[in-house]
Amino acid sequence: MSTSIRATFHTKRFRFFRVRLLSLDPEGIRKLLKGYEEQVRAIRANALTMSWYMRGGATYEDILNMSQHERESINKLIEDHLETTKKTQLPFF
Repeated sequence: MSTSIRATFHTKRFRFFRVRLLSLDPEGIRKLLKGYEEQVRAIRANALTMSWYMRGGATYEDILNMSQHERESINKLIEDHLETTKKTQLPFF
């Protein structure tokens, strides 16, 4: 991605965030921040779980640096493998 496109995207994202903050009262801002904190906790927990299932194939840091689409794809892969393991009754470990 070129620098100018990245800078434009970055600027538009900040503008959206500022407008959103300006339209909220203090309680609304607290709720927004609490929601962001919950999302961060969920992403971290998911990354830890995926890194455990990957058994060294991807580290926690690798997974955190992935896009949401990539993490969803890995989750689908893990779910498919767990389902296959259950169907075939092979040992998981």
